[in-house]
Formats: sequence, structure tokens, C-alpha cells
Amino acid sequence: MKKVSAYARLLRVPGIGALGIVPVIGALTVGMYDVPTLIIVFIIGAFASIFGFLVNDLVDIELDRHVDELQKKPLVSGDVSKNAALIIAFFLAFAAFFFISVLWYGTTINYNKFIGFICIILAGILGTTYDVYGKKIVGSDFLVAISVSLIFLFGALSFGQPTIITWIVFLLTFENLLYMNAIQNGIKDADHDYKIGVRNIALTSGVKVQDSTLFIPHSFQAFGLGLRLFSAVLFFTPFLLFGTPYALWQIILLLLLVIVHLSLDVKFLGLKTFNRSQIRKIIGVQSFLRYSLVPIMLLAVIGGIPTLLLIIIPILWYIVFTPVVGEKLFKPRM
Repeated sequence: MKKVSAYARLLRVPGIGALGIVPVIGALTVGMYDVPTLIIVFIIGAFASIFGFLVNDLVDIELDRHVDELQKKPLVSGDVSKNAALIIAFFLAFAAFFFISVLWYGTTINYNKFIGFICIILAGILGTTYDVYGKKIVGSDFLVAISVSLIFLFGALSFGQPTIITWIVFLLTFENLLYMNAIQNGIKDADHDYKIGVRNIALTSGVKVQDSTLFIPHSFQAFGLGLRLFSAVLFFTPFLLFGTPYALWQIILLLLLVIVHLSLDVKFLGLKTFNRSQIRKIIGVQSFLRYSLVPIMLLAVIGGIPTLLLIIIPILWYIVFTPVVGEKLFKPRM
């Protein structure tokens, strides 16, 4: 049972509900609503994302050994061997392309599908480059942000021509991943990244931890808030500039959630004490709040039932599987 739990944690089983949704949203923005087809897209997105996490875990084994709370990660503890993880990584990559062939079986490989195929390959290259060299390159967070955004775009290109809504969600995906990696992870790991010579935006900007005191320079705070304000504007762009239909309650709900999200960002960027447990909790809450914003924005485009499912599936999946693998809710072992 311990081995099963270790492999489940290695494969990010509690997060699969959110990871697989990314290209599904892309498909929905171009009018694909066939459930069996979307399930295949979900599987492709999950396999591609888990592959990226797994490669990152393999590269970061020595780094993770410096963090007490990460000693129970499967590769750090030795519950899963490096060779086993490598085999799984190759299987995930193969499986992702196998399901792409299943997805497109019997259809014409048109220009959009060809570009979509290029996107998924580039996503793998950029994501792997980030995993292997990211700790040595300032600004490498842009690579992983582009990588996940391309997985989203693959979902749309597999079925049609991207719309203006598709490109808005593409930018929102890019912003969110950039914020997660450059801002959230930069602060979360500031207590040990410098020990092994990590070069990232946070440390270069002057983020540091002395004893239990956390120093976050104003320039870094401005960068983080700038990203979030940019996304806040994007959430309302479809209604303000492109005439996307909406309901008044939808706009009010979206506005309230955006305000709550921004307030959490202000709290996060204003932390004065380094408490990894608190930081993990804030990140966990922010992540699931963020996952609800895009579906609410897309309500009039994709319909009520898909919107509800996009909100419920990641959260319900996480709540069900997190205790199963021995983790605590909203406090991911990162």
C-alpha cells in the first residue's frame, strides 16, 4: 500500500483533475462538446503535464533534499527509484502521442491539427528545457508558462480555428503559470534555492529569508501584482471589447472572485514571516480559486453544464484523492 501511495504522489494523482482540464478548455472554446472526445483530450493533457512534473522531480532530487517538508517525496525518500521514474516518464510521453493518434484517427490532418501537433512537441521541449536547465537561467519561468499554454492551444487547434476567446484564455494560462513559477515558487523556495546556486527572478530581484524573516522587494511585488492586474483586466475583456453575451449575476460573481483573488495576492506578496506551511496553504487556495474564474468567464460561450463541470471536477477530484495518497488538503507537498 505504501508503494501504491508513493507512485500516486509521484504521478500527482490528486491534481490530475486540474492538469487534464487545460486542453479541454481549449477544445470547448472552439465548440467541441462531444464527451468521449473531450475525455481523450483530458487524458492527453494529464499525461503531458504529469510528464513535465516527473522530469522536474527527477532533476530536483538533490534540491528537494535540502527541504525538510519534501523528504517524503517519493524520489527523495527512495520509495520510487530513479529508474522506475524514468521508465514512467517515457511511457507518459509515448501514451500522450498514442492518444493523439486515437483522437485524430479517421480525420483529415489539416493545417490546424498540424500546428497543434507542433504545439504539443514544443510544449514538451520547452517544459523539459525548463526542468533541466531552469534553475540556472533567470527568467526560465517563461518557458514553462509557454509550454502549458501550448498544451491548451493544442486542445483548440485539434478541432478548429482559435477564436478571440481562445487567445484570451491562452494569455490567462500563460500569466497564471508565469505567476505560479516565478512568484509563488520563487517565494516558497527562497529559504533554500540560494544554497545550491539557483538563479531565478525572485532571488535576482532580492527575495531572501533571514532566520524566519521574509524580505520581498517592492520591485518583485510590483511584478507579481502587475501580472495579476493584467489577468484581472483580461477576464472582463470579452465583455468590454468583443461583445460576448453575459448575465449580470455572472459579471458580479466574476468581479467578486477577482477581488478576492487579488486580495490573496496582496496578502501573499506582503508576507513578512517565512512559514512554508502558511505559504503552501495560500498557494493551494489561490490555485483552486483561479480554476473557477475562467469557466465563469466562459459561461455564455460554452454553456452552463460545461462551466459547472469545469469548476467541480478539479476540486472534487482533488478532495477525493488527496487523503488517499496521505496528503493534506490545500497544502500540496511542493
